[in-house]
Amino acid sequence: MSTSVTKGMMKTGLVYLGCSLFLALFGAVYEIFSHGVYSYYMLYAFAIPLAGGMLPCFLFAYLGKRIPNRSVQNLYNSGIAALSIGSIFTGILEIYGTTNQLTMVYWVAGFGLVIISVCLYLFSTIKPNKKSDEA
Repeated sequence: MSTSVTKGMMKTGLVYLGCSLFLALFGAVYEIFSHGVYSYYMLYAFAIPLAGGMLPCFLFAYLGKRIPNRSVQNLYNSGIAALSIGSIFTGILEIYGTTNQLTMVYWVAGFGLVIISVCLYLFSTIKPNKKSDEA
């Protein structure tokens, strides 16, 4: 593949790495000021953009593959963002000492967007079989 595809995927992967570092720093600072109360949702929120964003982007860049449709990439990015924000928000509520059923919306929306984008990617990369009429 072309180097522009590799550069684009590497750039997206580095953005996800930056988001992961920001979430790790945000979680650490929030835990310091939470008076000894912690939440695993807050501690591990950085892992969502790291494993769900950076690693696939670097793998695509290494393999020289690209996302065939911009809408697929936008759906996937939105899903990872929803999962990350949902993890942070759930962690904040746990540290505060309360729960809310509405946090489930982040998880459903995030996983839904990721699953839809993966399905669209798979359907867009499948090439139809061309049957010959030589029978």
